[in-house]
Amino acid sequence: MNYRPLGHSDIQVSAIGLGSMTFGHQNSEADAHQQLDYALEQGINFIDTAEMYPTPSRAETWGSTERFIGSWLAKRGRRADIVLASKAVGPSRNGAQAHIRHGQSHHDGKNLREAIQGSLQRLQTDYLDLYQLHWPDRSTNFFGVRDYPWQEHEEGVAIEETLAVLADLVKEGLVRHIGVSNETPWGVAQFLKASERLALPRIVSIQNPYSLLNRLYEVGLAEFSHHEGVGLLAYSPLAFGVLSGKYLDGAQPAGARLTPGGPYARFNRYASAEAAVAVRAYVELAHSRGLSPVQLALAFVLSRPFVTSALTGATSLSQLQENLGSLQLSLDEELLAAVQAIHDRVPNPSP
Repeated sequence: MNYRPLGHSDIQVSAIGLGSMTFGHQNSEADAHQQLDYALEQGINFIDTAEMYPTPSRAETWGSTERFIGSWLAKRGRRADIVLASKAVGPSRNGAQAHIRHGQSHHDGKNLREAIQGSLQRLQTDYLDLYQLHWPDRSTNFFGVRDYPWQEHEEGVAIEETLAVLADLVKEGLVRHIGVSNETPWGVAQFLKASERLALPRIVSIQNPYSLLNRLYEVGLAEFSHHEGVGLLAYSPLAFGVLSGKYLDGAQPAGARLTPGGPYARFNRYASAEAAVAVRAYVELAHSRGLSPVQLALAFVLSRPFVTSALTGATSLSQLQENLGSLQLSLDEELLAAVQAIHDRVPNPSP
């Protein structure tokens, strides 16, 4: 395992982090504990979760992911061995999070304090190493939306107000560092400007999608990583497993995330015809070099200078083992050029 700095903080996180959004749907509490044990054995120290997990968020399972991690911490007593991150939901979109704080989950003082106290209680810890805003309080283009929505006179919490609340949480020792997620270049700029103007803590990270099917982070946001030290925590680096090639030609593998009837079947972010063309090309490229398509996809993400950690979720221990194998893979210039040629032909089919 290799470790990378979390922004300008003094924290070092593993290049591969353990995502947890399947804990509570596809993974039982025992599964979750097994994955956490194995992850730490292999040198993973970065554990990422969220108050709304597992996804898709449902009233009957809401919070179980954090509870599973909390019960593991209570049993193992290894809090000092991990970098623990969680997220506070943003305003409910289309009623999808109506069961969380009655759908009024804005990034104001009342809501963020309720969110952090709930997460700490479920996780059975006194503090978080990283606390993130799961998505912006305002309407903007994220979660696969390509076009800016242009909503006039929208009510929302000002970034300065949100940042002041987060600063209080840091001052009180509940949170060590803060970050954003599903954010835009404009949003990152506003957080950085507000922190400088008001002498408040800076965001150290941004958790956005990044994979061979979605390299939009390179346009605008990568520059903030370069100049401002806001590192990318890349989520969905395998595009929900699509980049393994297991869904090609209409395949519906039993127990897979996107198989009809499964908890994620409605997620169509990676289901376009263009995405299938790109996936086939990447899979064929991997096979032509005697490589696992999964490891090629992850190794590419890990090779980008703006990536702090690639967050991989697994529904089985064998998947986690294969993911970790990407750390041993070094991509030569010829292979990187072949990856780029595919990207040039089918750029960003899954925003």
